[in-house]
Amino acid sequence: MQTIKSKISDISAVRKAKSEAKEEEKAEKEMAKARVDAAHEVRIAKEAEAERDLHVHKAAAKIAEHEAKIQHN
Repeated sequence: MQTIKSKISDISAVRKAKSEAKEEEKAEKEMAKARVDAAHEVRIAKEAEAERDLHVHKAAAKIAEHEAKIQHN
C-alpha cells in the first residue's frame, strides 16, 4: 500500500513540475512577444520621425528658395 501511495505522490509531483514548466514557458513567450511589440513600435516611431524631419527640411528649403526670389526682385 505504501508503494502505491509513493507512486501516486511521484506522479503528482511530476505533473506539478510539468505544469510549472509550462507556466514559465508561457510567461517567457509573453515577455518575448512584448519585447517584439515594443521593438516594432520603436521602429514605427523612428520612421515617423524621419518622415517629419524630411518634411521639415523640404519646407525649410522651399522657404529659403522663396526668400531668395523675393530678395532678388
